[in-house]
Amino acid sequence: MWTSSNTKRGFMAITAHYIDGSWILQSQILRFIYVPTSHTKEVLSDMLLSSLMDWNIDRKISMITLYNCSTNDGMIVCLLEKLNASDLLIDGLVLQMRCAAHILNLIVKDGLEMMSGTIERIRDSVVYWTTSAARIENFEEVARQLRISPTKKLSLDCKIRWNSTFLMLQKASIYKDVFPRVKVREKYYTSLPNDDDWVVCNAICEKLKLFYQVTKMFSGTRYPTLNEFFAKVCHIKVSLAQWMKSQNCLIRVIAEKMMRKYQKNWEDCNVILGIAAVLDPRYKMKLIEYYFPVIYGDESFMKIEAICQNCFSLLHDYEYRSSLGGNRVDSQCMASHSEHVSGSHDKNEVETDHLADFDKFVAFNSSDVTSKLELDFYPEENVFPRVPTFEIFATYSTSEGISCNTLFDEEDDVNCVTE
Repeated sequence: MWTSSNTKRGFMAITAHYIDGSWILQSQILRFIYVPTSHTKEVLSDMLLSSLMDWNIDRKISMITLYNCSTNDGMIVCLLEKLNASDLLIDGLVLQMRCAAHILNLIVKDGLEMMSGTIERIRDSVVYWTTSAARIENFEEVARQLRISPTKKLSLDCKIRWNSTFLMLQKASIYKDVFPRVKVREKYYTSLPNDDDWVVCNAICEKLKLFYQVTKMFSGTRYPTLNEFFAKVCHIKVSLAQWMKSQNCLIRVIAEKMMRKYQKNWEDCNVILGIAAVLDPRYKMKLIEYYFPVIYGDESFMKIEAICQNCFSLLHDYEYRSSLGGNRVDSQCMASHSEHVSGSHDKNEVETDHLADFDKFVAFNSSDVTSKLELDFYPEENVFPRVPTFEIFATYSTSEGISCNTLFDEEDDVNCVTE
């Protein structure tokens, strides 16, 4: 949903993301439509369903991505009542996907609220020293006197975008020694951050690098596919658990609050994200087996089995639709649950490859390949090596072991994502 700043009217933007016959990810705006008030779940679901039916894709939807709010949750419930469950993947179990970038924003904003005073003092300082050319020159002159090269200029944030706040704090921390020096020259400058503010600023910026990098990946101009999300989401949870053990009391409190928001918004997404990770030949079941013991402990085996069974359910749906497999088959997944030895994480963990330990885990737990049915066989094969040039669609479009018809029965079939 989008609200015009001039007319204050609400509009719905519907974007379809689909894989074409050449295995290229396409994204097209299907409709930008005015939605009269009030924007209740019933009104939104009717408008969305009408648009999907106009395009004749109401029976071809795999997933709907929405911002995280109660109205959107209610809209999905209304849609499930109006759509035929047999037309949806796993009877609608994976229909709703919460917007990952929006969830990250909510998690970090909750954490930043705990240091609002520090942020305000730094923000006021940035405002003061960037409002005129004369002040900018004075500030940069003092920076040069202190042998601080002004390569990164101070920049004011947009309060509703946490990543811009992160960049503002990061740049301001470079000049923390400049602010008290310019205070001596400028009597009207009254918002000088104290030493504790800079300690807090540096500590939180070090932690937020992870969220900033993941947000950049989630919000890229090339839409990332779901197979990339699972490892990032799991790594965030593992990192938050570590921050909750920090000796810094403020970091612990912030991490605890962020963890509560994480569990509220992402725990129910593990089914979708887990299936997508399994279908990535670099990960298969190995990534699930690597992370779940760390995250769920004694409950991990049950969680792993649930993801595996959902993969079979999804395959049976596609088999049923394409008439390749006839009736649904009752298969079992015998996933081995291996012990995970968690690696240490130093203060530079964000700059390093957090899946380096995963590669060692794969090498240690590689198994011999046996003759089984396709989906039984697939997880037991060795995973593809993780290389920077890996392209998921190129891999599947040239794979001899997976037919395109397994995933799509006709060229005009689309996996539609609405946001």
